[in-house]
Amino acid sequence: MSTISKRSLSGPRELTRVADRLSFVYLERCTVHRDANAITAEDAEGTTHIPSATIGTLLLGPGTRITHQAMSVLGESGAGVVWVGEHGVRFYAGGRALTRSSALVEAQATAWANRRTRLSVARAMYRKRFPDEDPSGLTRHELLGREGQRVKDCYRKEATRTGLPWRGRHFVPGDFTSGDAPNQAVTAAAQCMYGIAQAVVAALGCSPGLGFIHSGHELSFVLDIADLYKTEIGIPTAFDVAAEGGEDIGSRTRRAIRDKANQIGLLDRCVNDIKQLLAVSSQADKATSEHEDRVTLQSDRGLDVAAGRNYAEEVIW
Repeated sequence: MSTISKRSLSGPRELTRVADRLSFVYLERCTVHRDANAITAEDAEGTTHIPSATIGTLLLGPGTRITHQAMSVLGESGAGVVWVGEHGVRFYAGGRALTRSSALVEAQATAWANRRTRLSVARAMYRKRFPDEDPSGLTRHELLGREGQRVKDCYRKEATRTGLPWRGRHFVPGDFTSGDAPNQAVTAAAQCMYGIAQAVVAALGCSPGLGFIHSGHELSFVLDIADLYKTEIGIPTAFDVAAEGGEDIGSRTRRAIRDKANQIGLLDRCVNDIKQLLAVSSQADKATSEHEDRVTLQSDRGLDVAAGRNYAEEVIW
């Protein structure tokens, strides 16, 4: 096997297209090492080889250890690495994003910087959550009111379905046990959804702080994305768990969310939803699929010019 110092970085054209990669590979309770251009996952059952160039983002779950050489080959192949809880329901830390293109984060910043487009994205988020209702023309305050009512209706519906008493949403920050069983389960489910959303936002290289509904927090965009699945996944799963009993409700809710997310392919769905909301799917897919190391310089009137050259002779002093 070649040493790190002797191996050159793969060029953009040598890398596997993102569209042909496994978008997310999840590993847990194993040691991750390197064998030539593949990574290996070793556990009690043996060793599995995974070509590094086929990975979009590697999710490292509980009980994993990874070597320096494994991280090196993942970096060379353009893969992202994120340290998560079981099946991605908690976000702990992240390495580089899976893309070399800034198309997504630039589209996010552009949409966020204009009040009109920021509101348009907020309406699109509402439409994704409640496709039976058209939010066109609604103000921000009206969106908040409609969203609040729909969430209240969801709580009541799930309480009726599961036969649990529901006295409203009660949560004291820092005191998980202050609420009853349904409230504790809803809180645990929400934390899991935040972890899933943050892992995807980090993998795509978007800005977690530029939210379209939430604001003022370093994870505003993460909260926006997590809320897309609150009434469809988070709240119903929480009530299902609470209906089974109040013992160890936090960990049981996390496992239930983990299994549900894995079952429906929520990570991939998050990726597609973010691209659709930012309206850059075709542009971003083209740039990231080719893994272009494309760097330009910003000039006047929105034009970009080629980098790597000196423009002194073209400027009038």
